[in-house]
Amino acid sequence: MKYDPVKRSLGSVFNRTPFLRKVFYHLLNLLLLRSWHIRKELRRIRKTLPSDPEILDAGSGFGQYDYTMSVQLPGARITAVDVKQEQIDDCNNFFERIGKADRVKFKYGDLTRYSDPEKYDLVLSVDVMEHIEDDVAVFKNFAVSLKKGGVLLISTPSDQGGSDVHDDHEDSFIEEHVRDGYAIEDIEAKLKTAGFSSIESRYAYGTPGKISWKLSMKWPIMMANANKILLVLLPFYYLITYPVSFVLNMIDVKSRHKTGTGLIVKAVK
Repeated sequence: MKYDPVKRSLGSVFNRTPFLRKVFYHLLNLLLLRSWHIRKELRRIRKTLPSDPEILDAGSGFGQYDYTMSVQLPGARITAVDVKQEQIDDCNNFFERIGKADRVKFKYGDLTRYSDPEKYDLVLSVDVMEHIEDDVAVFKNFAVSLKKGGVLLISTPSDQGGSDVHDDHEDSFIEEHVRDGYAIEDIEAKLKTAGFSSIESRYAYGTPGKISWKLSMKWPIMMANANKILLVLLPFYYLITYPVSFVLNMIDVKSRHKTGTGLIVKAVK
């Protein structure tokens, strides 16, 4: 299943003006259930941060979380790293155009090697760790880079079908994944080894979230992969399906799940 080409196609449409880019970010926040969970956790964490926190976005992608944090934490200084130079240049250009380049800077960074000792109050890693083979090295770099008492917030697929893989013969829905997901015990053990003392993990994408994800992400992406002409039908598709996804997302965020295809992990150094 080709996921990145669809993202690039949509990004090229919404990247024509800063206003459209902000609309794109807003749509991602509405559609992506992981964004609902991450923004919920960020609202909690920001109460514990200083007025001028140093933040690392480890694997920044389109930069939507950096924009959200720059609005909600006006005193924050954000360093966003990624391995895709095209996205880095694109994000730097956008934040320059909206007058936030002095506080939000994007640069190349290989997370298996990137560290900045005791600089950050918060490290954010959203759907990144499933793409990196040497995850232990990354967790150690996160720990080194955080100040004492600093917080690491991770969103990643779980081993309960988190990459839409349900047996040993299936491939991940997202082709770039190097692992299908984490068991809670596995990721917590690795974080403790890396130097984190307080770790809280919970499942996301329970039954409501799994249904919503299929409605709002999987099926539309399958349509777009089948024929790009179908992209023009997506607004009408979402007009019908999104009210259902919205309610399901709300239920998923407010519920505690015994199992789920996603993990939200918060760890304190």
